[in-house]
Amino acid sequence: MGVSTSRSGQCHPRQSPINIYTKKVRYDSSLKPLYIYYDPKSSRRLVNIGHCFNVEFEDTNDKSVISDGPLAGFYRLRQFHFHWGSSDKDGSEHVIDGQEYPAELHIVHWNAQKYPSFDEAVKHSDGVAVIGVLLKIGETNPVIQNIIDNLDHVKTKNKECPFTQCDLSSLLPSDRNYWTYQGSLTTSPYSECVTWIIFQEATLISSDQLNHFRGLLRTSDNEDPAFILENHRPPQPLEARVVRSSCKNKMHKP
Repeated sequence: MGVSTSRSGQCHPRQSPINIYTKKVRYDSSLKPLYIYYDPKSSRRLVNIGHCFNVEFEDTNDKSVISDGPLAGFYRLRQFHFHWGSSDKDGSEHVIDGQEYPAELHIVHWNAQKYPSFDEAVKHSDGVAVIGVLLKIGETNPVIQNIIDNLDHVKTKNKECPFTQCDLSSLLPSDRNYWTYQGSLTTSPYSECVTWIIFQEATLISSDQLNHFRGLLRTSDNEDPAFILENHRPPQPLEARVVRSSCKNKMHKP
């Protein structure tokens, strides 16, 4: 997670995350507003997977989906997770004009219209769509607090607990303008299967809330304890890709 294992060049032309330089972004008038519907009752469990925690959802039907934007068809909600750093100075995976944010939320969806399962979808270039939400330090976020209140149940690796009420839509910024590009998963096996949709407006998290994330352990109960202090991959080469924007150039406000 903390060290890039991909190589630049023809073998790996679509790795993520990237540094988004807003002056080089191309406005694309064909990009539609993103359609988002998340059923607040569809989440099912919270699980510590060793390098972060996932909130995982029931994904056997289209209860929670996104479509439009840069996407062809509906993509079904799978899970969401966060990336963070050892301090509030960095932690995001995507970087905007050279600036890192304290954390980043990734909401993972898969193309259930074309593929029978998530595992199959990650094998294809149009298999996965991930919404990225940058987080900045501010007031306590009540939706994140609801997650934090349950983190003690998943303190160590492989621990899980039921988590059935999550208003995921409330984690999204009010401004839904976005950048989009073709990229990869940011954890092994770094499959180049992702349409990235990065919201241009950040969401708030408090410093105290972020510190709770660092209190999780990457180790199991029978191992010497080690905390998840950071879990963000550094930016990868853009190569020949173009980052598109859903709105005309405007001043990015960190």
